[in-house]
This record gives sequence, C-alpha cells and structure tokens, in this order.
Amino acid sequence: MPDRAFTDTRLAALYDALNPWGPGDDFYLDLMRGARAVLDVGCGTGALLIRAREEGHAGRLCGLDPAAGMLSVARERADAGVEWVRGTLDSAVRPAGAFDLVLMNGHAFQVLVDDAEIRTFLAAVRGVLAPGGRFAFETRNPAVRAWEGWTQSAAVVVDGVRVAHEVVRGFDGRTVTFDTTFLAEGWSGPEVSRSTLRFVAEDELDGFLRAAGLVAEARYGAFDRSPLTAHSPEIITVCRVADQLTAAGAPWLVAPLEHAAAPQPHGAEMAHEVRISGARGTAHLRGAGNGATGHDVTRTEPHAQKGPAR
Repeated sequence: MPDRAFTDTRLAALYDALNPWGPGDDFYLDLMRGARAVLDVGCGTGALLIRAREEGHAGRLCGLDPAAGMLSVARERADAGVEWVRGTLDSAVRPAGAFDLVLMNGHAFQVLVDDAEIRTFLAAVRGVLAPGGRFAFETRNPAVRAWEGWTQSAAVVVDGVRVAHEVVRGFDGRTVTFDTTFLAEGWSGPEVSRSTLRFVAEDELDGFLRAAGLVAEARYGAFDRSPLTAHSPEIITVCRVADQLTAAGAPWLVAPLEHAAAPQPHGAEMAHEVRISGARGTAHLRGAGNGATGHDVTRTEPHAQKGPAR
C-alpha cells in the first residue's frame, strides 16, 4: 500500500508546501502543452494537471494515484475538468484509452523497487501510449548519492509541522530505506512514514526500457536540459515505442551521453499501489521551499516528499 505520508489526509495536506513549484514542474508542463491527452502517473495533489488546465490545455488530463489522501487534496484544490483515478497503471483500476504523453515526475519511478515491478510497469506504460506517444520521467542519479543528505539535521518546518528524514537502511547497491517523521505541537506524538527507493543507473535503466520495447529519444542530467554527466543530479528520460522512433520524429534527441559511475553499496567505501504513488509520492525528495508560497518553511534542505517517489 502507499506510504503513510500520502494516505493520511493530514500529512498529504502538507505535500504542496513541502514541494513548491520548481524547474521539474516547468519541464513537464512544457511537454504537456504539446500533448492532446496526458496521463500523470502518481499525480499526487494534481499540481501539474491543474496548472495545465488553468493555462488553457483543452485536451484530456488524467491523474492516477493509489493514495486516497493525495487524491482527496487534489479534488479539493479545484474542479478543473481533470479526471482523478485511484489505482495503479498495471491493475484493472486504470484510465481507459490512449495517451499522447504519460509522465511520472517527482522521482515516483523510484518506488518501483523490484525488477519485476519495473518490467510490469513499463509494459503497462507502453500499453496506454497512443501511436507516437511519449513517456517522460526522472530518477535520481545514484552516482551522486543523494541519500547522504537525508538526515535529521536537514529537517524543515512547514505550517508548524517539523518534517525530518533519517536513513534506516543504507544503499545496498539497489535501494535505500528511510523514515520521514512529522511532529507538531498539540499532536499526541510523531507520525512516521517509511519509504524504500530504488536507484537505477543509466545502463540498467536502458535495459529495462529495451525489454519493454521503449527507447530514449532524449536524456538530460537536469531540468534545464543539460546533458547527463557523472555529477548530474538526475537521469531524465523522454522515450517512446522503439519501432516508432525515427530521426525525423526525435526533436529532443541529444548528443551521446557521458555515463555516470555506479556508486558502491553502503559501507563498501568505508571498510500495487505504492509502486506508483508519488507523482507526487514517496519518491520525491526535492528541496523545500523558501517561503514564497506563503507557507512557513524554515530550512531549504532536501526532503522526502513529492515518486517520493512526488
């Protein structure tokens, strides 16, 4: 089931304050403008879809998430003609029809922990893509070891709630497990949500895509569309069905990429529902806001909100 941070309505209500609009949202919104039908997998509170509709997107906008708390917040934000579906892409509870763009932002892809989960999910993505459709998503570059910054000292305070992260099982070559603790004055005690994220290197990721019949037509290391390097924070991929990709149909194709070095497991250097939660979900560990949204954010350190995975 989805992480508690996304099923509990009280905790889910903090999501947008913890994850204010940023460069990643701008990146995906730009892709959405050219797509007639968009599916946001792990849509969370629906920020992207609502913004697209507010900006005049006239096509189909659909948000899919297994977390009731997140969808509750999305529905309360606006009735903007967006379809909200509680479920997972690889289950019977999923949107009907085909989509020109499927997106999965906020590191939601990282909640797919097992190889089988990734394969099943990518097969489901291919199944809902319209001819010529694209799938866009990102995952953290494991070579950068982002989890080393997920510490109690990097806690933030949002709307009177202290939110802190602590790694409980370090990197084992594949995953990292951490706790997110929420605590506010007047609460009976802390609320703790545990998450496990998968870190996939570029070569391994391409193997999963090939097995699903997908191929990257563009890859970036940051949301400014800079090339992927060993020091890039992200592995951002825009892909489509392999037999539909031609030179003429790849306007975002970038130059050959520098491959990032794979990190070592924790300690080596020194001696379905949760599966897609988080488009704005467990895999989000973006930087906190600076108060520009009107919320009280006292620190700007990385946090575990938003694939959360969001």
